Amino acid sequence: MQKIRKGDKVVVLSGKDKGRSGEVLSVQPKEDTAIVRGINIVVRHQRQTQAQEGGLIRKEAPIHLSNLAIADPKDGKPTRVGFKLEKDGKKVRVAKRSGEVING
Repeated sequence: MQKIRKGDKVVVLSGKDKGRSGEVLSVQPKEDTAIVRGINIVVRHQRQTQAQEGGLIRKEAPIHLSNLAIADPKDGKPTRVGFKLEKDGKKVRVAKRSGEVING
């Protein structure tokens, strides 16, 4: 089970977007990176084609998982992730800061 998954609310710990938060759009486990909405925006020059207009395209670039932390469901501050077995035998992710279960 991964600590950071698609749809999670995360906080950036380091880099140009330090302190900002956003939603994870996708995770690439083999590269240990994730794409977060509104974070690590880069500008790409796009050549004009029949299907697409040319110009400057702004899009999110991947950011390393070590620079991200899950936002605590209670207060939104960065927290580490632990795992716990529930009574019905399901393994769930738990915020170390507050002890709350992270849904998703």
